[in-house]
Formats: sequence, structure tokens, C-alpha cells
Amino acid sequence: MHRIFTTSFASVYPLYVAKLERKGRTRAELDDVIAWLTGFDDAALRAHLDAGSTFEEFFAAAQLNPDAERITGVVCGVRVEQIADPLMQRIRYLDKLVDELARGKAMGKVLRHA
Repeated sequence: MHRIFTTSFASVYPLYVAKLERKGRTRAELDDVIAWLTGFDDAALRAHLDAGSTFEEFFAAAQLNPDAERITGVVCGVRVEQIADPLMQRIRYLDKLVDELARGKAMGKVLRHA
């Protein structure tokens, strides 16, 4: 089991926010990306943050967007579409979306709108 699986999502969330804010993006945009990927509304996301849910618990409760499989590319030197472990793939999907947002990609493209 990888260490990230038992890491609290709430401990990483502020790092995502800081990364995006340094690049001129907002917490609201991050929350939109998380909502698109996981199906969590604002209340559900806040509940996971307040409860200190691990990444494993966080993604176990998520309803992954069917378009998530359209997320492709490299994160940490690994192609996300080739990651065998489903949980690790979901974590890397989120990382990839955050990276794309930080690079200034339009929200419609990040969320894989046609």
C-alpha cells in the first residue's frame, strides 16, 4: 500500500490551493475541478476536509466522472492512463487536473468539455 493512500486529503488540499493561487487561479476553481472529478458538492467536500478523510476514504466515497478516463498525460513521470492501481490512478487524475489548471488551461478544457 502506498503512503499517499493513508494520507489525509485535508493535509494536501491546502497545497493544491497554494499552488493554484500562486498561478492566479482560485480555490473555487479547485473545488469545481474536485466536484467534476468526484461528484462531491461543496458540503460533501467540506465534510471530507473536516473529517480528515484519507485519500483512500475520499475516493471510495466519490462517484468518479465517466469522462475521467479522458484525462491523459504525465504526472511524476508516469502516464496517468497507464497506472494499474485504480486508487493511485484517481489520485493522479486529480494531480493532473490541478497541474493543468495551474498551467493556465481553460476550465472547459480541464473539465474535458467537448
